[in-house]
Amino acid sequence: MTTYYSLLAFICGACIAIQAAMNSQLAIQLQSVLKATSYAFFASFVLTSILAATLSTPLPNKALVSTPWYLWFSFILSVVGVASMYFLIPKLGAGNAITIALCGQVIFALLISHFGWFASPVKYLTLTKVPGLICMLLGLYLINRTN
Repeated sequence: MTTYYSLLAFICGACIAIQAAMNSQLAIQLQSVLKATSYAFFASFVLTSILAATLSTPLPNKALVSTPWYLWFSFILSVVGVASMYFLIPKLGAGNAITIALCGQVIFALLISHFGWFASPVKYLTLTKVPGLICMLLGLYLINRTN
């Protein structure tokens, strides 16, 4: 089962890279990063709303009331991340922009897992993970350095 989840995670990463590169070009065509971001979020909202309406059960009122207030503001992080990638890809290139972003994702994912933030399962940063992180950072440096 872990193999299937890993494959799905890989596919998700590919989707994010392709989507970011496509929408950065949309931003150039529209001459506006914010218009491209708005379109991406609006279209995503419509699609996910349709899927939620057809595939999900109704949300209980208790869930709305008991949800911590800060979770309702994660959209700000999405807008910053998505709009920034649309801006950065034409300037840095898709490979450079996304690998640098990946560096931030991995470092913060390790911190979130280590401390169990946002009710994530605790997966401690161990002495075996640190060399892996260092190798990844070195790899990202080598990918992004100019020849």
